[in-house]
Amino acid sequence: MLLQRIALRAALACLLGIASGPAHAELASWYGPSFHGRKTASGERFDMNALTAAHRSLAFGRRVRVTNTATGRSVVVRITDRGPYAHGRSIDLSRAAARAVGCPGVCRVHLAVVG
Repeated sequence: MLLQRIALRAALACLLGIASGPAHAELASWYGPSFHGRKTASGERFDMNALTAAHRSLAFGRRVRVTNTATGRSVVVRITDRGPYAHGRSIDLSRAAARAVGCPGVCRVHLAVVG
């Protein structure tokens, strides 16, 4: 019975896109000027001044709270693109989102799907 509950919680967490265990820090980076105005993978134009992000697998339109572990500052971003393509990074933030959390280039963050 206990194993069934654990398996059910893990399956539900996967479906909802949330972590089922303790949170761990992931690496984030940001992108901006050279991509500004270009089409994203979702088809909309990238705006480096909007609170958006690129993620490899989260659905377009999904909202994610990104919290910088060093500053404690957080922001909710909308997934509009695919990436990042740099090894070891989990999310690429727009310039505005990176500034909001105090990420000068690459930083450790916690991600939480909020909608």
